[in-house]
Amino acid sequence: MTKKHTLLTIIATFTLLLLPYSLFAQGTMEDYERAEELSDQFRGLVTDMMLGQPNWIHESNRFWYRKSVEDGEQFIWVNAETREQRSAFNQSRMASALEDLTGEEYEPYDLPFNSISYTEDEAAIEVTIRDSIYTCTLAGYQCEVRPEEDDNQGNSGWGQWDHEVTPVDRAQSDRRIESPDEEWVAYVQNYNVVIEHLETEETTVLSTDGSEGNYYNVNSFSWSPDSRKLAAYRVIPGYDRKIHYVESSPSEQLQPRHLSRSYNKPGDVLDVEQPVLFDIEEKSQIVIDRTLFPNSYDQTRLRWWEDGRAFHFEYNQRGHQLYRIIEVDAETGEPRVLVNEQPETFFSYATTRYREYLDETNEIIWSSERDGWRHLYLYDALTGEVKNQITSGEWVVRDIDHVDAGNRQIWFHASGVDDDQDPYYIHYFRVNFDGTGLTRFTEANGTHSVSYSPSREYYVDSWSQVDQPPVSQLRRVEGQEVLMDLERADHSALVDAGWQAPIQYSAKGRDGETDIYGIVIRPTNFDPTRSYPVIEYIYAGPHDSFVPKSFISYSHMMALSELGFIVVQIDGMGTANRSKEFHDVAWQNLKDAGFPDRILWHEAFASDNSWYDNNKVGIYGTSAGGQSSMGALLFHPEHYHVAVSAVGCHDNRMDKIWWNEQWMGWPIGEHYSESSNVDNAWRLQGQLLLIVGELDTNVDPASTYQVADALIDAGKDFDFLTIPGANHTSGGQYGERRRRDFFVKHLLDVTPPNWNMITANENGPEVARQ
Repeated sequence: MTKKHTLLTIIATFTLLLLPYSLFAQGTMEDYERAEELSDQFRGLVTDMMLGQPNWIHESNRFWYRKSVEDGEQFIWVNAETREQRSAFNQSRMASALEDLTGEEYEPYDLPFNSISYTEDEAAIEVTIRDSIYTCTLAGYQCEVRPEEDDNQGNSGWGQWDHEVTPVDRAQSDRRIESPDEEWVAYVQNYNVVIEHLETEETTVLSTDGSEGNYYNVNSFSWSPDSRKLAAYRVIPGYDRKIHYVESSPSEQLQPRHLSRSYNKPGDVLDVEQPVLFDIEEKSQIVIDRTLFPNSYDQTRLRWWEDGRAFHFEYNQRGHQLYRIIEVDAETGEPRVLVNEQPETFFSYATTRYREYLDETNEIIWSSERDGWRHLYLYDALTGEVKNQITSGEWVVRDIDHVDAGNRQIWFHASGVDDDQDPYYIHYFRVNFDGTGLTRFTEANGTHSVSYSPSREYYVDSWSQVDQPPVSQLRRVEGQEVLMDLERADHSALVDAGWQAPIQYSAKGRDGETDIYGIVIRPTNFDPTRSYPVIEYIYAGPHDSFVPKSFISYSHMMALSELGFIVVQIDGMGTANRSKEFHDVAWQNLKDAGFPDRILWHEAFASDNSWYDNNKVGIYGTSAGGQSSMGALLFHPEHYHVAVSAVGCHDNRMDKIWWNEQWMGWPIGEHYSESSNVDNAWRLQGQLLLIVGELDTNVDPASTYQVADALIDAGKDFDFLTIPGANHTSGGQYGERRRRDFFVKHLLDVTPPNWNMITANENGPEVARQ
C-alpha cells in the first residue's frame, strides 16, 4: 500500500469516527422511540382492505362489510344477486345524528362502532356504543336509544375465582330438567335423583345410592326423546386441587387478600363419572357395566339418538391413547363400542376430535389421523363399521364449515393440498359423503378465508400472504365463477413509510426431507451491509401451528426488530396441521419444541444472508413459549444465548392437566422430569429473564417460582420480574420494555436507557399490566 493510500485510509477512518453515533448504533434512544411509534406510524396506511368477515343480512344474498379508507373505515353494502355495491349508509349523516343524540363529536370515517345490525326491512340499523344500543333510520337518520335489557348471564369462565365453591356444589344446583313430553321434571335432592309429576306434583326418588362422595350431577341429566328413560352421571369426586394466591396490591383495599381456584394437574385423581339409566315407568335403575370405559380422563355429555333406542357418549381414556364412542342400549343398559381410536402415541382430541351425529340416517362423520393425516370418515351408527373414508391424501382437514345432510355433502377447509404452495395455506372445498365430487372453491396462492351466503349460492373469498395484502372477491358457488372484485388492498403508503415485507423462508428439518417454514422480520432502516443479532419468537404448543400466514402490516415482532434485530418465527416438528408423524415428535417430549428443526432453519437462512448473525441468537415466548424459551438455553446453549421467558409452564407436572397429559401422557414418568426446566435448571449457561404474573389463573405462578428456586440452588445468575395483580401475561407495556432492554443489553452489548431518569409525563405513568 502506498503512503498516499495509507493517508487516505487514516482520513476516512477518522471521518467515520466523527459521524453521529446514531447513524450506526443499534439499541439507541432513537431506536426505542421508533419502535414505540411504529404502530401509530403504520396504522391506516393500507387502504381498500376488507376488515374482518362479510356479514350476510338475515337469510338474504345481501351482505355488508368494513373496508379501510384513507381517513378510517367505510361500511359497504353488496347485493350478490345484482352485483350492486355501495356505501351501507351515509357516514357523515350518521356521525351528525349520533352527535345530536350523545353530545359527543364523531368523524364520519371514525365512528364509535365497528359492527351494524340491519332491521328486517333494512330501513334502519342498530349500533352499540358503550353498552348502549342505538337504532338509526337510514332515510331520515333519526337515532334513538333502545331500552336497556338485562342480559347479564354472569361469568362462569375458566378463570373464575372459586374458593368458596366446590365441584359438588355446582353439580347439586337447584336446576329442574323438564322431560320432552312436559310431564315430568327431574332434579337432585340430597345427592339423589328425584322426579316430579308436573300435574299431580307427586315425587319419586329414583336413586338411593347418592351421597356427598358419590353424587348425581344434575347438569348431566338427559331425557330420552319419548320421556320413558332418564340418563345421568353419578360422580365419585376426585381430588379438588386448589391453587392459592395472595393478591399483594388489590385496588379496593390496602391489605393483601387471599384467593383460590380449582385446578387439576397431571397425575391428580380425577372424578369417576358412572352413567346411570333410569326407567321412568318402572321407577327403576338399570346398572351399566364399566368394562369398556374403566379409566376415564373425560366423558362427554349423554346424548340420545332421536329414535330413543340408545344414548351415547365419548370416552377419552386417561393417557389420551384410547378414544371411543360408547353406546348404551335403552332397554338393557348394555354398552358397546361404536368408534374406537387407539393410536400408538396420542389421539389429538384438541385438534382432531370432530364428529357429526346424523340421526336420520344413523351415521356418524368422524375425523381421525389413522392413515397418517387428519381426514374424515363415515361410520354406520347401527353397526359401528366404517362405511367409507371421505377425504384422503397427504394433506389435512382443518375444520368443517357445514354438513348438508339432505344433499349428503360436507363443506370444509384444509391445508397442504397444493405441492407448490405453503402447506399451511388454507383452502376451501366440498365433498360428498361417499368421498366423490371433491369441489374446490379457492385456488389463489395464499391462505384463504371464505364466507358463504345463507343459501350457499354465493361466497366471498379473501386471501393474502404474509407479505402480500388481501384480495377479496364475490364468487358463485356453482362453477366457482368470479362475479366481482370487492377489494384489492393497496399497501403502497405502508411501503413508503418504511415497512419491510416479512420474508417467507423454508429449510429442511432434522430428517433432511421435511420442509420447515418460518418468517423473517427486518427493521425499517434495514441495511444488508450490516450484521444483525437474531431473536426468535417461539410458541411450540402441539395444539396448533403458529407462524402467521396472512398479511401483516404491523406486529410486536416489528417493533422489537426496530432496536436493531432480526426477529423470526418458525413452526418446527411437534406442532399441528402437518402429518401425524410430524406431530408425534411432541409425544412425551415437550422439551424438543422442534429445536433440531429450528436450529437447522437458522443455519440455512444464515448461509444465504450475510447480515444474519447466527452467532448471537436470543429467544422469547409466553406460556408454553415461556417453557420453550428457557428450555432453549438449557438444552441448546450452543445456539441460543439470551432468553426472556414469560409465565412459563416450566414443569409439566405443575401445569393444567388437560394440556399436559394430552401431550406428555399418563401415568407420570421420568419423561416429565426430562422435559422439566426445574429439574434441568442446573444446565443454564445463557442470560435469562423470567416474568410471572402474580395472579396467573392459566399457569400456576408457582411454576416460575420453583424454577427460580432451582436456579438459585444451582448458583445461577438470572433476572426475575413479577407483575403484581397480573394474570397470564408477558407483562404488558412494562414487560415489553423490560424484554427489549434485556435483548439490547445482552445481544447488542449496549446499555439500555436509564428509564428512572426519564421524566414521566404530566398524567403520570401509563403502564399496561395485563
